Amino acid sequence: MLAPNLYQLRMGVGHAYLWRDPGSLTLIDTGIPGSGERIVEAIERLGWDPDELRTVFLTHFHPDHAGGAAELATRKGVTVVAHRLDAPVIRGEASGPEPDMAGAPQWERDLYAEVPHLPPAPPAPVHREVEDGDELDIAGGALVVGTPGHTDGSVALHLPDPGVLFTGDIAAGANGGVMFGVFHSDRERALGSFRRLATLEVETLCFGHGDPLLGGAGVALRRAADALD
Repeated sequence: MLAPNLYQLRMGVGHAYLWRDPGSLTLIDTGIPGSGERIVEAIERLGWDPDELRTVFLTHFHPDHAGGAAELATRKGVTVVAHRLDAPVIRGEASGPEPDMAGAPQWERDLYAEVPHLPPAPPAPVHREVEDGDELDIAGGALVVGTPGHTDGSVALHLPDPGVLFTGDIAAGANGGVMFGVFHSDRERALGSFRRLATLEVETLCFGHGDPLLGGAGVALRRAADALD
């Protein structure tokens, strides 16, 4: 448990997160392909009913985030939510752009050459396509924040009331702080998205990769954004 109603699921490659409202669960990202059963088991270990899973929110189409969506979408009452620009890729109707490493620093290019590259996620339905500024009925009102640059349809999810931000891969956790994410399809747009996240009032940051930051997260995010100038 990271905070009341907020739970982290370590997925081996990256993280997924559960937010609990009375009578319903929201899952942010789904891990790699084959993770659906593991997520259901995690919900059961927490003492909850997996049938309360209502929303699966995907920050982008990459297989370490959308890999389990196809399995979970088969469950009754589950609505899969993603940005309209990534939705065709998640459905298997289009191919998404590869990361553009040309402008990345050498350490990032070396890392990209070393990490295992997963096959595409199994096609999954997207029941609701969202845009920047859309609101979801989660935690008293959750806001979709467009963060293009990692992929065209990358999005973050901001819960203003509890001060929680799910960043997807625009940002990452590093050494107890925040860093600009890696492996972007458009680095300049991603930088702009990172700086936009730094304008939000948040206390808790939940990254796709790296340990979450609990407390003072907005200050750390702004400091990281300023360091990029």
